[in-house]
Amino acid sequence: MSDTEADSDKAPEPDKGAEPEPERSGGAPKRRKLRTYPGLKASAFMHPWDVKATDNLRRVPGFDRLVSKVMEYSFERVFYLQNVADNVRVTAKMFPRLHKYLRWACAILGVDEPELYVSMDPQPNAFTYGHKNPFIVLTSGLVDMLDEEERFYVIGHELGHIKCDHVLYTVVAQNLAAILDIIGQATLGIGALVGGALAIPLYDWYRKAELSADRAALLCVQDKDVAIRTFMKLAGGAAKLYEEMDQDEFIRQIRAYDDADGSQLNKAYKVLITVFRTHPFPIMRAKHLDAWIQEGGFSSIAGFDLEAE
Repeated sequence: MSDTEADSDKAPEPDKGAEPEPERSGGAPKRRKLRTYPGLKASAFMHPWDVKATDNLRRVPGFDRLVSKVMEYSFERVFYLQNVADNVRVTAKMFPRLHKYLRWACAILGVDEPELYVSMDPQPNAFTYGHKNPFIVLTSGLVDMLDEEERFYVIGHELGHIKCDHVLYTVVAQNLAAILDIIGQATLGIGALVGGALAIPLYDWYRKAELSADRAALLCVQDKDVAIRTFMKLAGGAAKLYEEMDQDEFIRQIRAYDDADGSQLNKAYKVLITVFRTHPFPIMRAKHLDAWIQEGGFSSIAGFDLEAE
């Protein structure tokens, strides 16, 4: 890895660097150098559940046909044109701070810079779409909810999906209903019945891919507190109460959720409330990211211990 020094006019380069100054929600920015990881491979940080779920998905009968339908009907192009028409693209002159975070994260992860957009939508959300030419969208609700460092974290997360080659399957997942309808019409309904069986493993992969992207985001911001704050706000943050949120209490809530596994019935309930979700619960994302830090996964790539910072 290498240290980078960044300024507002130039993106960090692996050999030159940048000294980012993301503003903290509580006051003065925390000045620190960010490290880059020349030659970083996605396999170095991908969550093992993501790897296994991807392999399982590829083995599901009919999945190859589902993917081919995505490419055949050009869902990607339609959504790209709709996105360009309806949202605002982030550039060096349009939302320059977001653009700066995009450049930093691309340099850190070794990803070609995709297009980034902001969408007028009060629902906090971010997503990456497109296989051949991926683009990232942040909703106005998410931008308003997060501070500068947390926005950087989210952009790093979305770039993690690109780094891990998640985007093709993401397109499939986001268009599952339409694709199954097309297949069903072509096969007198039989294909739709078979395709319905693809939904559960596809959503399972979708959730587990998020865990890898969270690791990529942490490799970008290089600060555990930023990740935990982001998860807390996604779980139940209210703008007027941000200053009253407590990370230690949030961690205790994670442990309480884990302790509920004491009965088989509770385990079954957890499966039922999760099976058709596209994202893991924020507290579980925080748990898995913390475990990766504690087990030395982050430090083995970054070359330093977050807990000692």
